[in-house]
Amino acid sequence: MPPSFNLPFVLSVAGAFLTSSVVAAIYVWPALRAVTRHDALRLLAAFHAFRFLGMNFMVAGFVSSELSPDFASEVGWGDLIAATLALMSMAALSWRWSIAIPMVWIFNVWGTLDLLNAYYMGVTKIQNPGLFGAGIYIPALYVPLLLVSHILVFMLLLRAGSAEESTVTQREERR
Repeated sequence: MPPSFNLPFVLSVAGAFLTSSVVAAIYVWPALRAVTRHDALRLLAAFHAFRFLGMNFMVAGFVSSELSPDFASEVGWGDLIAATLALMSMAALSWRWSIAIPMVWIFNVWGTLDLLNAYYMGVTKIQNPGLFGAGIYIPALYVPLLLVSHILVFMLLLRAGSAEESTVTQREERR
């Protein structure tokens, strides 16, 4: 095992990812399928609008002063961009703009790659997860929830809209 391998932290992240997946499969996915695709996507985007929390990695005292400023900056700014894209997606979905679905694709691809990049950087560059300080709950709990919700967004985006949803959208566009 590499010296940076921290079994309790890895098990914590794995447990959060597993639990998030089970909860999503049992409770969230059935509820999302009961509403229109636009409404389901808007709800999931709203969850990601809180990703500005990653900016806390750049706040003195929130994390250890030994945490790499480059890592903190990349995570923080990447999350802020993801939060902004999520908010823009919510607006586009709410107002049924023609760019709504492409906007969600951009938000979801960016957000997923940003999280995977942060995990990769954390595994390869952070020798001690204790350097995250109070922010340890972001990669250990919040990020697995976000990744599972990104998977749900991809599932919704790849699912063809129902005929009923198309009819509703056409009626709204005529108004």
